[in-house]
Amino acid sequence: MPTYVNPDACNSCAGVHQGPLCVYICPGDLMVLEQDSMKGLNREPDMCSECFACVKMCPEGAIEARGYADFVPLGATVKPKRGDREIFWEVKFRDGRRLTYTYPIRSTTVGSTEPYKGFAAPSESALRGGSLAGEEIWLGVDTLPSPAGPD
Repeated sequence: MPTYVNPDACNSCAGVHQGPLCVYICPGDLMVLEQDSMKGLNREPDMCSECFACVKMCPEGAIEARGYADFVPLGATVKPKRGDREIFWEVKFRDGRRLTYTYPIRSTTVGSTEPYKGFAAPSESALRGGSLAGEEIWLGVDTLPSPAGPD
């Protein structure tokens, strides 16, 4: 479901960011600032990976998704919205009907995470080693095994 920006709803994230947040967050660099209208634009909808990062970042809710025929009827639009504990999918049909589907998410409240909680500051030898940050924690071991050298 490629995304598109509703130009009537887009305000280029005025007062929130220097330029549209969708341009900043798009991992494929598909969202651009359209120079004539100074609003966000998906320049290559066919190349969109449908990650919906732009949809979740848009403070105005100006980005929608075109639904596939096997998901929604032709002409309908789909708008995912992220809440604190759920994701809402709003389907708007051509005849004006709207249906909303809600799915709980197993996540923490937005802004409440402590990404480095429980991590010790890395030593210089650890930075030069091949292990990943927190590997011992996730594997449930005190120290990581090291490969045996050649005989």
